[in-house]
Amino acid sequence: MNRRLLNRLYSSLGLIVTLLGLTVLFFLFFILFKKGIGAVDFDFLTNDSRNFGVEGGIKYQIIGSLLMVVVASIISLPIAVGFALFKSEYIKSAFWQKFTSVILYGLNGIPSVIYGLFGLIFFVNFLNTGISWFVGSVILAIMMIPTISLASFQSFNSIPTLYRESSLALGLTRTEMVFKVILPKGISGAITGYLLAIARAIGETAPIMFIATAFSGVGIPGSVFEPVSSLPTHILALSQQASNPIALQNAWGASFVLLCFVLLFSLVSLFIRFKTRSVS
Repeated sequence: MNRRLLNRLYSSLGLIVTLLGLTVLFFLFFILFKKGIGAVDFDFLTNDSRNFGVEGGIKYQIIGSLLMVVVASIISLPIAVGFALFKSEYIKSAFWQKFTSVILYGLNGIPSVIYGLFGLIFFVNFLNTGISWFVGSVILAIMMIPTISLASFQSFNSIPTLYRESSLALGLTRTEMVFKVILPKGISGAITGYLLAIARAIGETAPIMFIATAFSGVGIPGSVFEPVSSLPTHILALSQQASNPIALQNAWGASFVLLCFVLLFSLVSLFIRFKTRSVS
């Protein structure tokens, strides 16, 4: 088989797989839109839930999800970007480069339920924090760090060596080079990974179900040691009442709202990636 035919075969196979993935994504979004849009209105988004979600809206679920994700983002971003900078600019040993890469990829591949079990054993049982939205934010931050670190490292590491050599030749110290040259040039990749990590974290159920959230009866927390409601756990609770058509309709509506949040963060990260590529 000649090389031209082989290249065409691989290109066609890649196109088929891409179209298949887009078809599945479109079908999923279409089903959620068709079944959930009927439940989504202003009252559904601004009222609190009643009767275990069968009645009312998802106001506190939206607030709880965004609260945990925002705090997790504040915790994870400086740690992840700082580690990526250290790995890119200060670790010169090939062994430690490979070791830290294995650690990051390993942490990124751990199932989310394992993070939830770690939070339950360490924070709730050992430290006796109780069910706390802040503990949930910490666990989500731990989950987000590998994703942000990997994206940031790839962005920092792709900066041409010429920038480093030129800045050092002009008299900048290594620290000044990192903060004045490397970080500004590579921050777009870090932001992309950051938004993708948020998109993943806001849809997680297992890490926060037993350590941060309550299924009903909670509003805006008054302290860091109180639970909140969240969209994923709310959907889980409603799905257990699938025999009730109203509960099922509200579950579809909440799922559609959650999907919109995930798509929003994903599209923003995609826009930033395309924008930075066009600028460069």
